[in-house]
Amino acid sequence: MENNKYEILENLVYSKEHEWIKKINSKIALIGITDYAAKILNDIVYVELPELDKEYNVLEILGSVESIKAISDIYSPLKGKINKVNEKLITNPELINISPYSDGWILELESDDLEKDLRDLMNNKQYSEYLNDTIK
Repeated sequence: MENNKYEILENLVYSKEHEWIKKINSKIALIGITDYAAKILNDIVYVELPELDKEYNVLEILGSVESIKAISDIYSPLKGKINKVNEKLITNPELINISPYSDGWILELESDDLEKDLRDLMNNKQYSEYLNDTIK
């Protein structure tokens, strides 16, 4: 789905902080930043990844993304434990700009209440409307 010039995928859910979440199974979700966030940041030069096995609460800062323009925090859209991080981003942070929804994923999180947390987020249509209101 296109929203102006930003790609929004139908099979994901989204946070107001511009993170996307893909449900892998009943407990595991993949998380990254949206195409909108990647384009606003522009040339990403560094990604601070979260600590493995650390527990995070919703809206707790997981790490950050640094571009030549700005540094932006990555907020946890879910409550849970970090299972895996995308280590390719250490040497190739630009993967987020090139492919935010696949090669540029940031982390995998395990949640005890994934279904409940996902219900509190936006589907693709809601996120598209949110973006339209945000970027007016």
